[in-house]
Amino acid sequence: MSEQNPGPGADTQDGAATSIEALVGSWLPVPDVAERLGVPLSQVRRMLEDREVLGLRVGERRILQVPEAFLDETVLHHLRGTITVLADGGMDDEEVVRWLFTADDTLGRGGTPVDALRDGFKTEVRRRAMETAF
Repeated sequence: MSEQNPGPGADTQDGAATSIEALVGSWLPVPDVAERLGVPLSQVRRMLEDREVLGLRVGERRILQVPEAFLDETVLHHLRGTITVLADGGMDDEEVVRWLFTADDTLGRGGTPVDALRDGFKTEVRRRAMETAF
């Protein structure tokens, strides 16, 4: 990334840049999401439109990709409601993804809200999302 355009999610305070790409780590292009879920590409596009999952334009070619941690055999349970809470509080898609992947040692195992959702702590994650968003 160039200094003139650090890209989405870059934090350039104090010279440190943490891109959303690095924070999330593993991304899947939309066709790979369709393949992983065993659904048509049009259904994944509908899921993105309906905000069941979020995708961002990342990578060198800035193609639309979804964080891999949002998926197992299906879309991560309770993700949609958490996205809705954060978006209703005024966060854009990038801010929502950043919040879901930002470590919080008080959340346990993985330490991120997305890990806590995976572990079944929907209520705690949503409580924190409401506090953050409002």
